[in-house]
Amino acid sequence: MTIQELCGAISGGRLDDRFRELYGLTERELLRQRARYLNAAEHFSRLYPECDDVRVFSAPGRTEIGGNHTDHQHGIVLAAAVDLDAIALVYFTEDGFIRINSEGHEPNEIDLSDLEVRESERGTTDALIRGIAAGFARKGVEIGGFSAYITSDVLIGSGLSSSAAFETLIGTIIDLRYNEGREGAVGTARIGKFAENLYFGKACGLMDQTVSAVGGFVSIDFNFPDEPVIKPVSFDFTGAGYSLCITDTKGSHAGLSDEYSTIPAEMKTVAEQLGAEYLRDADEDDFYAELPELRKSCTDRAILRAAHFFADSERALLEAEALSCGDLDGFFRLVNESGASSAELLQNLYPASRPEKQELPLAIMLSKRILAGNGAVRVHGGGFAGTIQAFVPTYLAGSYAEEMDRVFGQGSCRILAVRSVGSTEITL
Repeated sequence: MTIQELCGAISGGRLDDRFRELYGLTERELLRQRARYLNAAEHFSRLYPECDDVRVFSAPGRTEIGGNHTDHQHGIVLAAAVDLDAIALVYFTEDGFIRINSEGHEPNEIDLSDLEVRESERGTTDALIRGIAAGFARKGVEIGGFSAYITSDVLIGSGLSSSAAFETLIGTIIDLRYNEGREGAVGTARIGKFAENLYFGKACGLMDQTVSAVGGFVSIDFNFPDEPVIKPVSFDFTGAGYSLCITDTKGSHAGLSDEYSTIPAEMKTVAEQLGAEYLRDADEDDFYAELPELRKSCTDRAILRAAHFFADSERALLEAEALSCGDLDGFFRLVNESGASSAELLQNLYPASRPEKQELPLAIMLSKRILAGNGAVRVHGGGFAGTIQAFVPTYLAGSYAEEMDRVFGQGSCRILAVRSVGSTEITL
């Protein structure tokens, strides 16, 4: 469709049903999304006035609910897509270049004739784009190229995995246009992980990309990571009288790549001493029986982190079972246990290199004081900086958000909803 046809469809309400599916049923949110998409269309038309056929794509952020740092060891996680997303207006070309203008960022341009890893691009958006294109090229997909304008309300550092939303957005664009959708959600997620691991240089697992691509509220077993077992979980927190709140403590992730990468690296040293490549393949009883020997070759912190893996992977499974049975008290108990394990064993609430930076422990302490034994709270995502997650009684949600905003800055606390749709094209 032309940009004029898209704007007419947005203004005329012909995308309202799709917006409600992605962003909820409130009239206020519907009006916000209309304005957001119209603003994106205006920016796109200024950047690409020659475009005569625009297509629109969306990929959501995600919230990790159970299983902190378990996916990269082939464990179990509980997670959900959320109603914050990255959207792209796209103009397909055949000149062999991917050109992206993202709101608030410098433009990116990738020559598809050169898809080799570049050391100089480590940690950059260019690395992610080049890596995703390379992932498809390795499967024999010929990519003609495209130009896109992207805007995202999954803010960088928000803990809702803006990188996974971006990766699955780019992957979905390529898969649907140049690969007839053959990779699908899980295949696109795998390519995103490939790009982040090999090209970007971050040793992430597959959870973030999978949840963004698949959507919904899901339990994921990564025992066979190329074919993860994904099970939908049905539970309505709103109906049960609780709100899911994410608070961005505004701690910087800059310079923390080594902190994140050290966790899977240390866990793998323990796994290897137990005769396995990943902790999922090691025996937990053997782990505890071999502690004296393990301490000769592994650090105590690595051992503690391995202990966290064994317990938190099992907890993620039990959390899903508790929700499926409607056992909300049992679920909250498990979430709180997971939070304590992350603090005491995984040790990812603040950087070891900057022990004075403790925004996450401060936010958790404040949350526990407000909740007064209700709901649950824990670190959210990779940790070390960024966000916490709390399940707050709905009658407290407003005052909870106000207090978190008072301490960490206006707009720090977001009250989220689960989005049932993963990365997708938005059509009339």
